[in-house]
Amino acid sequence: MYSITTTPIRVTASALPKTAGLRGCIVAASYSSLTSLSHKPAHTPYHTHRSVSSTTPQSKIKEFFPKVETKQIVEVESAWRHPVYTEAQMRSIQVSHRQARNWSDWFALAMARVLRWGMDTVTNYKHPSSSNGKFEMTEKNWLNRILFLESVAGVPGMVAGMLRHLRSLRTMKRDNGWIETLLEEAHNERMHLLTFMKIAQPGLFMRLMVLGAQGVYFNGLFFAYLISPRTCHRFVGYLEEEAVITYTRIIEEIEAGHLPAWREMQAPEIAVKYWDMPEGSRSMRDLMLYVRADEAKHREVNHTLGNLDQKADPNPYTAVYRDSTKLKPSKGADLMKETGWEREEVI
Repeated sequence: MYSITTTPIRVTASALPKTAGLRGCIVAASYSSLTSLSHKPAHTPYHTHRSVSSTTPQSKIKEFFPKVETKQIVEVESAWRHPVYTEAQMRSIQVSHRQARNWSDWFALAMARVLRWGMDTVTNYKHPSSSNGKFEMTEKNWLNRILFLESVAGVPGMVAGMLRHLRSLRTMKRDNGWIETLLEEAHNERMHLLTFMKIAQPGLFMRLMVLGAQGVYFNGLFFAYLISPRTCHRFVGYLEEEAVITYTRIIEEIEAGHLPAWREMQAPEIAVKYWDMPEGSRSMRDLMLYVRADEAKHREVNHTLGNLDQKADPNPYTAVYRDSTKLKPSKGADLMKETGWEREEVI
């Protein structure tokens, strides 16, 4: 086989005769094409894999939360280290519901159902009720729902932590460990959002809906927590029950092969570092297992906090117990109580 080396020829407008006209332009275009071909590799790989985005392909996703580096700083580490989950712990998560026992619980449940209806409407959520797949959700539909869900999920922990912090300052009394757990929950939900923002970006309509929902949600929770923090924790517990249902259905859809674009997609690097995901367990299905485990833990924590005396009881998730052999709440997924710990069990 013989190889032919072509020397690039630069043709400019001034080098062409004024009478060349169209023919001169064609000659220039031919030389330009020949030059570009002579430098093109014999085989150029094409990347056919493309992540599903609500509006934008992966290559054009804007970095909304860029990694900050300075002359002396390489990376910023989180003050909260996420507990390590095992595969067995994550697979053992179950859909569960705590029965309402009094008017406060019934009110919280009603508000959770109203918010669920609004979220379903905004995200166009329609889960198939039969095997015909008439209302089948696509990757794009699921991402829209997840982004909306996670953008408002970080509000309750921040509102509750802020109000308890201000009350501690105002009354000059200890908070007994509640603030740390509430702010850590808000941070965890925000990490969910940052993770999925690496996969897709919401469109303008979704951004406006998130902006409006966050404003209403924040102010509503602010005044509600001042009136009845117990009802607010029960309300969040019921919302987390719905979040567990959502991620359970996503996992089932992936495993059933209904979301082919996510079958081979790998979790973003930010997720790998945050959850310390091991090699070989970094797929989108694994990512959903981790997120679902987090939501199940928030479900347990808020139902537990809703069972306590809001002013006097210490936080059982940061407490040191007298009897170390007794089962007690933990930050991890090693011991899950879907409907929360009763006050008699922990206080």
